[in-house]
Amino acid sequence: MTNINICHLIIVMLCFFSRRCSWLISHMLMKKNIETLSKEQILTATEETLRRFGIAKTSVTDVAKTLNVSHGTIYRHFKSKAELLEGATEKWLNETIIAPLTAVYEDRSLKGSDSLKTYIQTLITLKRSSAHHEKELFEMYAKVTEEAGDLIEQHVNRMTNQMSEIIKRSDLQASAPDRLAHSIFFATTRFHHPSHAYEWDSPTIDQEFLDLWELLERGFLNKK
Repeated sequence: MTNINICHLIIVMLCFFSRRCSWLISHMLMKKNIETLSKEQILTATEETLRRFGIAKTSVTDVAKTLNVSHGTIYRHFKSKAELLEGATEKWLNETIIAPLTAVYEDRSLKGSDSLKTYIQTLITLKRSSAHHEKELFEMYAKVTEEAGDLIEQHVNRMTNQMSEIIKRSDLQASAPDRLAHSIFFATTRFHHPSHAYEWDSPTIDQEFLDLWELLERGFLNKK
């Protein structure tokens, strides 16, 4: 065998082993990703993917590619795209809506109806801001709102429970704080429910809320 043939053979063998090693390394990394992958990581990747492609074009495969795993790996944690979107929506609601509202709920410097008003106004501001600056994730939330009743009911109950506690610790003299909290929440639906988002850019929307709140204070809150 000539020196040229030997060199050629060596090069071929090196290329083979190099490709084999690359495949093994890639396989090992993917296996490690699968073993250590958490639901939280999948949900974070889902948010990233939604921001890139939007809800209509995002698939489970897209999320898997973001994580460098197979789509089958995603299905080990979530049974369907719908379940994946529900999980992402729940995460988004907890971080974007509930966390800031909880800060208002825990602020004891706010008293009586002012505390409730600030709570609802914060909710409204958060929803509007999301509709404008987190369009893709807000669209996800709007879609899931129509399809996942249990999740949205739990979300609403968390807010109305906080509102009820605000009423109980105030001097509002409400005989049924839970019912009052629900009434106030649903009376203001137009200003924070995603199905009304098309109305939020109206130049009169803020004044309309203030007019409604004045009625609530006079009626529900017994303010003279």
